[in-house]
Amino acid sequence: MDKQEYIDSGILELYVFGRLDEPEFSEVTKMAESDADIKAEIISIEKAIINFSESVSPFLSSENYEKIREALMLKHGVVDIAPKKSNLFLYLGYAASILLLIGVGYQYQKLEEKDAQIVNVEKERSDLQKSVVDLTLQNKESETALSVVRDNNNAVIALAGQEVSPTSFAKVYWNKDTKAVHIDAAGLPEPPEGMVYQVWALKLNPLTPTSIGLLDNFKGNSKRIFNVENANEAEAFGITLEPAGGSASPTLEQLYTLGKA
Repeated sequence: MDKQEYIDSGILELYVFGRLDEPEFSEVTKMAESDADIKAEIISIEKAIINFSESVSPFLSSENYEKIREALMLKHGVVDIAPKKSNLFLYLGYAASILLLIGVGYQYQKLEEKDAQIVNVEKERSDLQKSVVDLTLQNKESETALSVVRDNNNAVIALAGQEVSPTSFAKVYWNKDTKAVHIDAAGLPEPPEGMVYQVWALKLNPLTPTSIGLLDNFKGNSKRIFNVENANEAEAFGITLEPAGGSASPTLEQLYTLGKA
């Protein structure tokens, strides 16, 4: 076997990692002392181990990394070509530990990626469920609005804008048989924060207002159709803007719409 074949055979790698028996180990040591090419190849292999240990050092504690580095490097960055056999077995153990840690790190990274995928899937499912719920509510609002508008038994009472808001308007749909009252508030501006529209059934002589409901969740009701309480024998309807929670009596300065039944 010529020199190059000897170098390519892998025996020098086994020498560096301490995997040769004593006769072979001694033979390589002698050859390295007498042959510059063999010695240079062993140094090259040992430097490769140093570089490898640096490349995987993020997976190791600083203490373990320094142990490996100090064991492999001399003052000028060259490894002793004939370390004690027991030390070589120690290096082999470190190398095996490095490979194990790389494998564990890789598996941990894959696990984190899988967890992230699960979180994304759960979020997408949650968003989809929310969309379905929102769509169901919108469909229900649309069905309610259509049923109110199309019910021929409903008396339709137009409420015109008043001084505080001349452009406002609303409609009352009043079924005197079922006593159901619905307010179409599409013509009212969105109430300010902390305020709410309150609906009043009015007796005209003498003027007696009775609260029949609040137009709560105004912003969230896209159809602006609200169900309120029975109007009894109302002769007119009015809508005022009141503090959140409503008022015991209407604030006439904030009367937005009014209409006679």
